[in-house]
Amino acid sequence: MQLGVFLKLFRTLSLEDALELAASQGIQTVEIATGGYVGNQHLNPKEVLGKPAEIARIKSALERNGLTISALSCHGNPLHPNPAIAEAHHDDFMNTILLAKELGVETVVNFSGCPGESETSQRPAWITCPWPTDFLETLTWQWEQKVIPYWKNMGRTAREYGIQIAVEPHPGFVVYNSETALRLCEEAGENVGINFDPSHLFWQGMDPIACIVILGERIYHFHAKDTAIYQRNNGLNGVLDTKSYRDIANRSWAFRTVGYGHGHEVWKEIISTLRTVGYSGAISIEHEDGLMSTREGFNKAVQFLQEAMITETSGEMYWAR
Repeated sequence: MQLGVFLKLFRTLSLEDALELAASQGIQTVEIATGGYVGNQHLNPKEVLGKPAEIARIKSALERNGLTISALSCHGNPLHPNPAIAEAHHDDFMNTILLAKELGVETVVNFSGCPGESETSQRPAWITCPWPTDFLETLTWQWEQKVIPYWKNMGRTAREYGIQIAVEPHPGFVVYNSETALRLCEEAGENVGINFDPSHLFWQGMDPIACIVILGERIYHFHAKDTAIYQRNNGLNGVLDTKSYRDIANRSWAFRTVGYGHGHEVWKEIISTLRTVGYSGAISIEHEDGLMSTREGFNKAVQFLQEAMITETSGEMYWAR
């Protein structure tokens, strides 16, 4: 495994300065944002596609710092019912795939997206229960008319370009848990897998260990981010919490730097289970902790994960028969 970071943490720095900072802290690989909701401050595909000199400049900056790119990420909603938003996010997605091909990057990260409830919708409709029956009818329509056709096509596109897509399960989108993740993978084909982020599972009350086991080899990338559950609020209001992420004192849960939601025992088990199912890629630090600065959260995550990570193969098991 390689210790990585989602470079958007340092979006106020130039790409070169961000790479230098990451390398100075022991980072081995970086995930770079290229569009969608996460922006493209470090790498705008439209500015470098088809320009060998720009591609060479990026590769040179990585080489100088002893870094690789674990993934290009364009987290967006290409299924958005507003055609302008859907088209913009799909264009970011396609340009990211093209750029990954030019850079020699294997993995592109995105969300599954979420359609509206009908062809006349203006905003996404995330369905969380089967009744009243309108909800289940809407969910069936979303998958059959929007989700499956789009992702079958993107699976073929990824295969054509030799890229693997890592879809990140996240509430608010049609893929948010293991069941929906596996359904999308089955429909889209082997070039579509999962970007596994435990923080999105913790706050739904899911068990990341069990999820890693069932997703297994379909885990193509990994985000290191934690969630703290605040029982005093969770006991009153549950996990479906629409209060601002800034209102931490009154929320049922909040995203935290690794180690501030769950301790070493949990994270060591997560890392060990990843290794058990054959994952040997990036452990990419993502910072969305509202209680500490980006730099402090990043530094603490690096220190925490350096102890928890497994960086070497087991070698000869001389004690085993």
